[in-house]
Amino acid sequence: AGRAPEIWEWMPARPVTPPAMETWLEKAMQAEAQGREYPFVVVRVADGRLIGSTRYLGVEEEDRTVEIGWTWYSPDAWGGFVNPESKYLLMRHAFEEWHAIRVALKTDVKNLHSQAAIRKLGARFEGTLRNQRIRPDGSYRDTVIFSIIESEWPSVKTRLEARIRSAV
Repeated sequence: AGRAPEIWEWMPARPVTPPAMETWLEKAMQAEAQGREYPFVVVRVADGRLIGSTRYLGVEEEDRTVEIGWTWYSPDAWGGFVNPESKYLLMRHAFEEWHAIRVALKTDVKNLHSQAAIRKLGARFEGTLRNQRIRPDGSYRDTVIFSIIESEWPSVKTRLEARIRSAV
């Protein structure tokens, strides 16, 4: 599912070979074991095929905040309902089970496609972290931050449910 190089264009890690993907998965499992992150695989129900991954990270139980990130999908899943449905399920759990007050989403300032997808979810732009990371090519990455807060969740939820229904 993660072999296409274009999947990793904006990601800090680029696990395009089987050994690199194995290392990436091991790190995800270690982060989960330490309670720092909660990774998920994304499987297309129609054919049972693994088409991506997403996760919770930056879980702050005391402050009731969480980030959703490290999301990637096979190119054949781009532009459909996979991302909205995945994010909907994660946000619904965060707001309704964990009683989160804020869910954050971040991306590279140059990743305009991801920014548009995040905005389409209903998230609001909060700001830019300058020189927040170093990209694999050595250039500095500015990171843009978006969020949905608990008071916004009911309307975001309604819009996402309608969007998902219309796509099925």
